[in-house]
Amino acid sequence: MTLGKYSIGIGDRFGRQGEAQLQALQLLRKEGVNVTPVWNKSYREHAIINSKPADTRAEADAAVRALDWQEPYFVDADHVGMKTVDHFITASDFFTIDVADFIGQSAEKSTLEEFVERNRKFAGALHIPMIPEPLTVTSEQIATIGANYLFAIEEAQRIYRHIAAQKKEQPFVVEISMDETNAPQTPVELFFILAAIAWKEIPVATIAPKFTGRFNKGVDYVGEVHQFTREFAADLAVIASAIERFNLPAGLKLSVHSGSDKFALYGPINAALKRFGAGLHLKTAGTTWLEEVIGLAEAGGEGLVLAKAIYRHAHARFEELCKPYATVINIDPARLPAPDAVDGWEAAHYAAVLRHDQSQPLYNPHFRQLIHVGYKVAAEMGERYLQALDQFRPIIAKNVTTNIYERHLRRIFL
Repeated sequence: MTLGKYSIGIGDRFGRQGEAQLQALQLLRKEGVNVTPVWNKSYREHAIINSKPADTRAEADAAVRALDWQEPYFVDADHVGMKTVDHFITASDFFTIDVADFIGQSAEKSTLEEFVERNRKFAGALHIPMIPEPLTVTSEQIATIGANYLFAIEEAQRIYRHIAAQKKEQPFVVEISMDETNAPQTPVELFFILAAIAWKEIPVATIAPKFTGRFNKGVDYVGEVHQFTREFAADLAVIASAIERFNLPAGLKLSVHSGSDKFALYGPINAALKRFGAGLHLKTAGTTWLEEVIGLAEAGGEGLVLAKAIYRHAHARFEELCKPYATVINIDPARLPAPDAVDGWEAAHYAAVLRHDQSQPLYNPHFRQLIHVGYKVAAEMGERYLQALDQFRPIIAKNVTTNIYERHLRRIFL
């Protein structure tokens, strides 16, 4: 079971767009680039939608059969911890082990001392191929990194062993996620995090650090692109070095979470992947759900009525819907149009406001972010929403495929 050099996490909250998503990967494959699909959905999303991991598995399997996809594919238990992982054991073969909440908690003193001793040889000038200047490392710094991250790695080991015991001989992919924390990890920290992962014998395939800047849901990157570019390249160099030094899996690669719609970064990411010959896992975040709403609006009639209703209810429930996503959205309520005004929009106007096209004067990132977090409204519509997805499937599917293929895959991987 091989993840492949390039892979993409494709979330699909309502489980109707699997074929449209896979069609985007087929189009890229015709251009000579293979990207492995990984259908991902978190416990929180399942709870809101009232779906189960088995539903995601069924969607992925059905899409693969329908399009005769002969390459590997996976189903990701997204952002799981020990409290939630058991829900995903049967259906998933990719596990994103999220240990961000354990960063900063202290490991046992003896374990920390052993970690420092094992890595003391790296103190001084740490030379990493393809990083021009050596990294400066002190024993005190190694101890601080251990104090911040070792307990989190031990938690990842505990969850990995639990999964392995349940899966028995069934193979699965392991990702370790540290992105949902306050401070980004430096290249030096990533180096010793990988040393700890190797020490704890976790066969990690992808690692998701936190990068500099804001990765807000559904909109472009906010931050200093040049700084991200330097950081991303340094992380690629560190991973390549750690694979060799610590005997980590040869295919280990970076994972960029909430990576969809970060168009400002795709050029630098593309260039860095080519420069280093590196792989990448890009995890999307709600971009397919937004294309569903765009497709409904463009369909007109009942579809447009439904899209307007979603916005009206989301606007009325602003605080409730935004609270769980407060750290990953930035919505100015003053920039949101009044629901009564939206009710007067034509189909093309609604779609232009919502679609992520920064060359379009009508595009409104605040409106887009509110729709992004408003999927709970659609879930509460139940069959009305699902029937609309079926009724307007062709126009929705066209938007979903075009978005993934044109705005994401081609920019990153070609």
